[in-house]
Parts: sequence; structure tokens; C-alpha cells
Amino acid sequence: MNVDRRRLWAVLVDAARGGAVAVDHVCAAAVSVAGVDSAAVAVVLDATPRELLYATDRTASELEELTLTLGEGPGMDATTGGPVLVADLTVPECRNRWPVFAPAAVLAGAGAVFALPLRVGGIRLGVLDLYRVGAGELGAEQLADALVLADTACAVLLDDATRHRVDQDDQWPEGTGLHHPEVHQATGMITVQLGVTAAVALVRLRAYAYSQDRRLRDVAADVVARRLRLGPTGTPGGRNG
Repeated sequence: MNVDRRRLWAVLVDAARGGAVAVDHVCAAAVSVAGVDSAAVAVVLDATPRELLYATDRTASELEELTLTLGEGPGMDATTGGPVLVADLTVPECRNRWPVFAPAAVLAGAGAVFALPLRVGGIRLGVLDLYRVGAGELGAEQLADALVLADTACAVLLDDATRHRVDQDDQWPEGTGLHHPEVHQATGMITVQLGVTAAVALVRLRAYAYSQDRRLRDVAADVVARRLRLGPTGTPGGRNG
């Protein structure tokens, strides 16, 4: 283990307070060494919604939910490509690339986003998203440290060493576990109802949530509770009382 990795491991051990290193500790270490304000880890499975595994605070959680609902943003692009480093979300290039996510993320409190893919060979595990309130690039050492921590997050995920933790006073930070199970359930129901693939069903669900200016999980909850049924074009196909 080289000097830099020893230094980062010391930060992780300190965050874990002597216990097993888990995803929340990796996020805490990333915030510390990368000079960002918050972090999150989301896992990605084929043809299913991404799942927020852990977020350091409510801002990170809200930004992850925007990514999930809108289906665009640095965190989405990083899951299929390499790192996406955005030093300033307000520049025209960002609004052209992510016309809905970029302005919404700025309103939610993000000035910069750094999305690092979690991969082992050809296996896509998810993404480590780092958020900064103000604009500004990551320094070379900060980026190098963040990439090492992304590798560490992969190891933690593969070892199944993450743990679910909820503070007694129900305050953040907290492990979120399966954050939006209703989205999975609603996607499955729409797949059966419309005879489409899970990927298409998720697109229909997202489109309806966006058109109604609602959270994806709230629309999904209505579908699961049979208060809402989507038609073939993503519009309401009927409501149950």
C-alpha cells in the first residue's frame, strides 16, 4: 500500500471509528479529502431504477432524487461512461447537456457535481456522486483521492459490507437501504399493464412525474396503491377511488 493509500485508509478508519468500513464511511472520507459539501453512492441494476444506497445529507438525497426522476445528469452519464466532472452547473454547456437537471440542481443547492463510476472490469455497480455548493474544480490530488475512494466503495459493495443505520432521532446522515422500493414495484406493474419492457415502463413513469411536477416516488406510490394507472402514452389511463 503506497503512502497516499495509507493516508486515505487512515481517514476511512477514523470515519469508521474502529468498526468495519462501510459505504457511509467512504462518503464521509470523500467529503473530507475532496473538499466537497456532500456525497452519495447509488447502485445501478440493468433495466431497473438506480437505488440510493447512502447520502451524507438531505441536499445530496434531493439531488439524487432529481437524477432518478429526470433520468439525466452527471450521475446518469457516469454510470455508462467515465468520470463526469462538472465544475460549474450554471454554464451554457451544462444547460445544453442536461437542460432539465442542471437548473433544478442549482435550485437544490449544487454548484458543482463530480460523478465517479463504480466499476470492476465490465461490471457496473453504480456511482459515487460528490456535490459542492459553490462552483470550482477538484484539484489534482483531490480527484486522485476521490478515485481511490470510488475503488474502495466498489470493494465494499462487492464484499456486501454495507450496513443499514438509522439514527435514534431519525436525523441525517443515515443509511437509506432500499430507498425507493415503490418505484421498482410500480415499474413492474406498468410492465404488466402495458406489455412493455421495464426500461420503457420506467421512462413512462418518469415522463408522467416530470409532466406533473411531482416526485417519482410519489407517482410510483399512487401506481402501487392503484390510485393511478398510466395509459400507453404515459398519460393517466384511469383512476381508482
